[in-house]
Amino acid sequence: MAGRAVLLIPHRGDAADEGGLPGDYRKILAIVREADGPVQVRAVGERLGLDASVRGKLEPLRAKMTKLAARGWLHKRGDGRFAARP
Repeated sequence: MAGRAVLLIPHRGDAADEGGLPGDYRKILAIVREADGPVQVRAVGERLGLDASVRGKLEPLRAKMTKLAARGWLHKRGDGRFAARP
């Protein structure tokens, strides 16, 4: 797109629905929404089948969840856990 930046993860207000997100981001959103409350990255990683005992395996997931929070899809709490936005 000549001269225009295209966001892989759009801001929540810019997207009609989460269908515009890549599949792995939609899975993350679904896991967080299914939880009874705020979740840790480790819990999401375990649901995705990642080896949660190795911290380095969770860092890319943490980055994705932080990006979702920055774009308005999730809420990142002060304690590092993530919650779904209404």
